[in-house]
Amino acid sequence: MSKSVNVAIIGSGVVGSAFISQLKNLKTSVAFNVVYLARSSKEALFSKDYQPVDLATYKTATAQPVLSLDALTTYLTAASRPTILIDNTSNSTLADYYPKFVSAGISIATPNKKAFSSDLKTWDAIFKASAAPGGGLVYHEATVGAGLPILGPLRDLVTTGDKVDKIEGIFSGTLSYIFNEFSTTEESKVKFSDVVTVAKNLGYTEPDPRDDLNGLDVARKVTILARLSGFEVESPTSFPVESLIPKALESVESADDFLAQLPNYDADIQKVKDEALAEGKVLRFVGSVDFKANKVSVGIGKYAFDHPFAALKGSDNVVSIKTERYPNPLIIQGAGAGAEVTAHGVLADAIKIAERIAN
Repeated sequence: MSKSVNVAIIGSGVVGSAFISQLKNLKTSVAFNVVYLARSSKEALFSKDYQPVDLATYKTATAQPVLSLDALTTYLTAASRPTILIDNTSNSTLADYYPKFVSAGISIATPNKKAFSSDLKTWDAIFKASAAPGGGLVYHEATVGAGLPILGPLRDLVTTGDKVDKIEGIFSGTLSYIFNEFSTTEESKVKFSDVVTVAKNLGYTEPDPRDDLNGLDVARKVTILARLSGFEVESPTSFPVESLIPKALESVESADDFLAQLPNYDADIQKVKDEALAEGKVLRFVGSVDFKANKVSVGIGKYAFDHPFAALKGSDNVVSIKTERYPNPLIIQGAGAGAEVTAHGVLADAIKIAERIAN
């Protein structure tokens, strides 16, 4: 008789639908019974007798109102079968509820950064609940670098006694693309504002590019890496984060107005780029956790032409992890954004959990 787990999926948007598609085609020794699927903030598919949801018809099937988080916890724990909650949202209310899910024995796999990069108290509550007898497992590889194997290897190094010296990386696919196009090893007069506009037209940025340019997304990922390494960062706003938004444009009403006025500030960042080029360097937007300097930071850095960060292409992410065991840094590079790779990261976590808890 094959082993099985119950699965609750919240969110069927871009990442969620990619996850469901990958799960539907999954071939594994553990059966995944999807007993709850919230396809929006209002509608969900589930039945009182825990019959698996048909993933082939979930988009058109007749739905019911979503359960409250308390009711969902009661519903999932009453099944008396190990359960994995897949949170494919970026919802902060859901993230704040994680300690209660985990305390109830429900395991979690998610790309939702909010739970792991908000206040330190929430982080501590989640992992304290997970470590307690009967606590659920928590995997969140896709919160940093989508499907790239960053958190797992880092956790393994720390757990086995290695000491982190420095973590440095390019953690935003959007800002990776922008700086790879803007600052190259050859002299160019390509304007920063033009690159931002192209990135938006290609769909690389958020609808309002300021949500990428403010550096907060990178700060959230750096917070997660720092905490995993043993650096007790209070929040993503508790350390220096360089914003690429000119002060005067922070309160401009619309994204279109922002893009229309951004060319007025091109000269400032062009000067920084030209100075870097004169030193044989390029500009990259990086996050850093430096234990020797006792510093966590996010901002523009200069890198020599032969540095791995300088050779980055497109919207790839890259991270350099320097430890006592890896004095020559461990470099991990690849696609750090996109629905398919993010969904793959979440599904890989779900499989790891299932292999540990299935019965």
